[in-house]
Amino acid sequence: MSDDHTLPFDFTQKKPQDEPRPMTVAELDRAIRQAVDDGFAASVWVEGEVADSRPATSGHLYFALKDEREDASVDVVLYRSNVTPRTRALCVDGSRVRLRGKPTFWSPRGRLQFVADRAQAAGRGALLEALERLKNKLLAEGLFAPERKRLLPQNPRIIGVVTSPSGAAIHDVCRVAFRRGGARILLAAAQVQGAGAAASICRALEQLQRVHGVDVIVVGRGGGSADDLSAFNEEAVVRAVAACPVPVVSAVGHDVDVTLVDFVADARAATPSQAAEMIVPDRATQRSLLAHTRLHLARAMHAWLASKGIGFARVAQRLGDPRLAIASRQQTLDDRMARLASCARSLVTRRRDVLSLSQRRLAYLHPRAAVARDRAELSRLTDRLARAWSGSFERRAATVGRAGARLDALSPLKVLQRGYAIATRSDGRAVRSAGDVRAGDSLRVRVLFARVQASVTQVEALDDDPSALVPAPGASKDPG
Repeated sequence: MSDDHTLPFDFTQKKPQDEPRPMTVAELDRAIRQAVDDGFAASVWVEGEVADSRPATSGHLYFALKDEREDASVDVVLYRSNVTPRTRALCVDGSRVRLRGKPTFWSPRGRLQFVADRAQAAGRGALLEALERLKNKLLAEGLFAPERKRLLPQNPRIIGVVTSPSGAAIHDVCRVAFRRGGARILLAAAQVQGAGAAASICRALEQLQRVHGVDVIVVGRGGGSADDLSAFNEEAVVRAVAACPVPVVSAVGHDVDVTLVDFVADARAATPSQAAEMIVPDRATQRSLLAHTRLHLARAMHAWLASKGIGFARVAQRLGDPRLAIASRQQTLDDRMARLASCARSLVTRRRDVLSLSQRRLAYLHPRAAVARDRAELSRLTDRLARAWSGSFERRAATVGRAGARLDALSPLKVLQRGYAIATRSDGRAVRSAGDVRAGDSLRVRVLFARVQASVTQVEALDDDPSALVPAPGASKDPG
């Protein structure tokens, strides 16, 4: 192990004059951006898979472009001025696109990004995939549901047409409509292909919706390639047709051409001419049908009147004089009116009796009556309680008086009042006989209103004392 303790990097402080001037972050960002811009002076095309698509409220479109073969990706931004509805539909997650633009370094976040100005589908498969995803999305929302389809008007007076004013579609619609009987055609000119076609179609639909009296709207154009018809696959156009309050007929392209507008429209026509035939009824056919219907209706009415006349005659014959039938019904009515009046009176009487009984019961249960009854009962119980308490008190007072008299009779104070005294030794025991005391003992003598401290000088036993005389120590047996 080497004894060299030198660090791989020299963290020792150097003199200020030896240190190079550090770059600021802004200077470093500008240097990187300049290097990137110098390296890509011209626009380049890049192809990859869209991921993490994030449309912003500002109108810009942000997403990442990933390499399908290697683990590599680059952030992409499409500014609002370069974003079209078709571009927005193409640049969704999972689609493969080809972008034209330049890479640049965005200083505020220190991030390399690709600023695109044009987007193309990377082959027909990617375009169809994006179209299929949009179709499934709209299908899931219920925009293609059959129950949303509305019936076309039978005799429209004003037909709105959204198409190019210079195309053959408007001429076909006018020709067929005038040939079949005539109708007012109101054209809302729109761009039907190219950049901005979807927005133009939406504006034309909105203009027709503001016109009062438009009965049906035809949206279409002549045939063309898939790119020519792409405007009718835009989500904005499909939603505008779905939100239109007037029934819409789709007439885009030829019979083999199918767009998303065909699914959301209330009816689909293979061509604009067929759309006019569907909407405008044939006046000659209507006249013939009307004449035939009128003749058939007249014959039917005559036959119906004849059959009803025979039936009325039979009924009148069976009915007879209507005055008798009316009089009979009037008699029945009078009888039922009398019965009804009797029933009503009986019912009123029963209800009145029930009401009277209920009023009496309610009066008995009225709070004032209940309170009065309770007060009377309370007064009666109070008198009983007072009498019981007075009698008990008198009995207890008599008992206490008797016990007091007995206790007073047995009280030692009564004895003291008669002139007697009570002598107690020092241990508190009363002197009951001569044997309880000796000469020289100290005694307490209790008289009526005092205590006397005494000393025994002599103990003399009387003849009637059954206890033996115990002389006190030092006392003489001869008292004399």
